[in-house]
Amino acid sequence: MLVIKGGKVVTVTGETINNGIVVCEGSKIVYVGQEYDIPKDAKVINAKGKWVTPGLIDAHTHISNFNDMRDRNSQIDGNEISDPITPHVRAIDALYPFENGIKLAREAGFTTCCMLPGSANLIGGIGNSFKLKKAQFIGDMVLPGTEVMKFALGENPRNRYGSDKRLPSTRMGSAALLRQTLQEAKNYSDAKKAAETDPSKAPKYDFKLEALVPVVRGEMKCRMHAHRADDVATHVRVAEEFGLDYSIEHCTEGWMILDFLKEHNVTAVVGPLTMARSKFEIWNRRLEMPAEMEEAGINFMLTEDANGDTQYLPMHVGLAMAHGLSEQAAFEAVTIRPAKHLGLADRMGSIEVGKDADLAIFTGHPFSNFSRCQYTVIDGEVYDNFKEAEARQPLY
Repeated sequence: MLVIKGGKVVTVTGETINNGIVVCEGSKIVYVGQEYDIPKDAKVINAKGKWVTPGLIDAHTHISNFNDMRDRNSQIDGNEISDPITPHVRAIDALYPFENGIKLAREAGFTTCCMLPGSANLIGGIGNSFKLKKAQFIGDMVLPGTEVMKFALGENPRNRYGSDKRLPSTRMGSAALLRQTLQEAKNYSDAKKAAETDPSKAPKYDFKLEALVPVVRGEMKCRMHAHRADDVATHVRVAEEFGLDYSIEHCTEGWMILDFLKEHNVTAVVGPLTMARSKFEIWNRRLEMPAEMEEAGINFMLTEDANGDTQYLPMHVGLAMAHGLSEQAAFEAVTIRPAKHLGLADRMGSIEVGKDADLAIFTGHPFSNFSRCQYTVIDGEVYDNFKEAEARQPLY
């Protein structure tokens, strides 16, 4: 039994409990409150003066498959840049359990992340959610049933394939090829459906289109990369045309089209908020956007996106708060909202009895850069982050 006592317990979905107690038995939370008869053999963490939160969640990362440990000339594993349409590749095939970014994110209070392929391709492949626990085998980390399909529009696919003088070399070509592929996938899916009653109608097996069948049937969420406002709108039009279950990733110019996002009930995974203005489509990023989305009633969550940078997301949430985001929305944006988005809200995202024992204990306010995450708890296992940092060896 693990007992965390005396801290400020931010349940997220319920009341914040001062001088609270959280009890974990095995991998589950069994009690949340202020009064508990602690057994003598329980492991106790004294959290007096500290903040206790659900384990943080980053809904959009490239941890591991963007190869945190590489030299400047190395090819990353997250973009299969040989073809603009690669729905059949899987991000988990590039998940390295000993990746430095996993450890750094865990030490920052993160317990679950979603790892996606990159955005070089129009359809980049399948992503998965996983827990940031120590493991030797990815099967002990990956959360089954969390598969999503990555899409992208904008400068990344256009520039990558335009430089080879091939489709897509323009935004027009990107949208056209995306629609063409989805229509082919829909035709393939319809033929498979017809073959259930008439086997003679079965289509020739196609490895790429097979991966898109759950997408066009609305059974797999589409995670659609778009920074510029017009790319966001194109994704929405295509998604609605084909009946896709989708979210917009980054949504950097979302503050310019808040009415459009609200009208189309768009969910956005926003960030990174402080990325360098390294390409035209992110010149209009602004720290005020989360607050503006909150005021407009748009469902959003926050991400830091890159390989090892999830560790800095709490600091960037704090910056969003400094620019108007409410504390409640800030906590939700890295806990219960991404949990819902990833289909995991029954297991994580808040401190409630019956949920996974995934917790973070901070020395102060979790979104202050004066605070550190002292303990991270994943499935009831306690990671002492201060000791792990002290024991860290040079990486070279």
